[in-house]
Amino acid sequence: MIVLGIDPGISLTGWGVIDAKSQNNLSVLNYGCITTLPKDSLTDRLKYINLELQSVIDKYRPEAAAIEQLFFLKKSASVASVGQARGAIVLTVALNKIPLFEYNPRLVKIALTGYGSADKYQMQHMVKTFLRLKEIPKPDDAADALAMAICHINTAKSEVKMIRR
Repeated sequence: MIVLGIDPGISLTGWGVIDAKSQNNLSVLNYGCITTLPKDSLTDRLKYINLELQSVIDKYRPEAAAIEQLFFLKKSASVASVGQARGAIVLTVALNKIPLFEYNPRLVKIALTGYGSADKYQMQHMVKTFLRLKEIPKPDDAADALAMAICHINTAKSEVKMIRR
């Protein structure tokens, strides 16, 4: 199964594609970030996220996608812009008829480290270990997206909340 992990953001949207031949046989197909410029209008930034994510989907044809559940930050402007980017991402995935699953950050940490309060370094180290990489994936947003995909692969279906299409 090919899984697309996504870490939504308006400035940086991380993505990672993993081929899961089995739970113990994962290989990275590719990963990266979609970067938008603050000088561009919100509409143009959302359109760019859509177009770039569509290119990833067209190239790798994922069978499932996993996205971080939106959680509230102290800055309401950040929540609004991340929410809008997430909406563009959810729509892109839905239009491609790819099942989309969401995970909260704590569940992702538990799935990768066994500890719900793991720090960023622990998470990145586990992504590197699970995927048998020589280095921790960069940038952080791409590593977070790969963690999302690994979480989906390692999480029992009963614990998964699918976003309805």
